[in-house]
Parts: sequence; structure tokens; C-alpha cells
Amino acid sequence: MGFCPNCGAALPQHAGFCGNCGRSISSGAPVGSMASAQSAAIAATQSAPAGAAASGLTPNVAGALAYLLGLITGIIFLALEPYKHDRFVRFHAMQSILLCATYIVYRITFSFVVRMIAAVSGWLALALVPAPFVISLGLFVFWLFLMYSAYKGREFHIPVIGPIAARQAGE
Repeated sequence: MGFCPNCGAALPQHAGFCGNCGRSISSGAPVGSMASAQSAAIAATQSAPAGAAASGLTPNVAGALAYLLGLITGIIFLALEPYKHDRFVRFHAMQSILLCATYIVYRITFSFVVRMIAAVSGWLALALVPAPFVISLGLFVFWLFLMYSAYKGREFHIPVIGPIAARQAGE
């Protein structure tokens, strides 16, 4: 019994192909020992190309994580080396940044409007108290939906923000 020189899997003595990695085993070359198979497997993992495989994140996971902390993770994924070249991750990072910026503008504007209404009528301003909570809950569910869509490998374009993010991502 020998071992595959590529992946280190156990092989029958006269195997033509490795059942684990599918590589051809040279008929003239002896099947390697366990030590040489392990060193070959270690060398193969060390010479793996840098990128998503080296970082451990696939583009769909990176796209979903771009929404996690809004502006912060969006900017991080636009700056990280293996992801800044992936159009899918760039789209979701940019859409996350724009969505977070839009939410910040909404909160500032809504706060200003409530203060103006409170100056006119305190009761009317009191009636508006549940509105930001309901809107924030809806946006939270939408945020979860965007993360889920990115994780499934889909690009959900938010009506105004999506086309801008797509242009910035290089579509």
C-alpha cells in the first residue's frame, strides 16, 4: 500500500489514479511513502494562490459580511486585497456603504422634522414617537434580507442605491 504524492491519500499498490484528488499516478514512478506524501500535501497548500481561498472567505460570504457593520465593513471590503478586485464583493460593499449613509441622512432628517413639529405641537410630536422604531425594525429586516441575498450569491439592487452601487462596482 502506498500514498498519493499529491494529496497523501492511501492508494492500492498498482493504482493508476488517486481516488481522492483524481491525479494520475505515473506507472513508472513508485507510489510515495507517507512522509513524502505529507510533504507534498504541505507544499501544495503553501503554494496555493493568494485570494479568497487563502483568506478563507468565498465571495458570497464576503458580500454578506460587507453589510455586517455598514460603513465600516463596506470600506474594509473595498480596501482588502483579494476582495477589491471581485465585482460581486465590491457591489455589495458599495451598496452597504450607500445604504448606511442613506440611513444616517434619514435619521438626521427625521430628528429635525420631529423637533420642528414639537415646536408647533407637543402632542403631534408625541404621536410620531413610534414611527422611527417601526421604520428601524423594517430596515433591520431589510438589512438581514440583503445579507441573506448576498450569501446566496444574488445581487439585489435597492431601487435608487443599487444602480449607483453597480456603476461604482464596475458593471
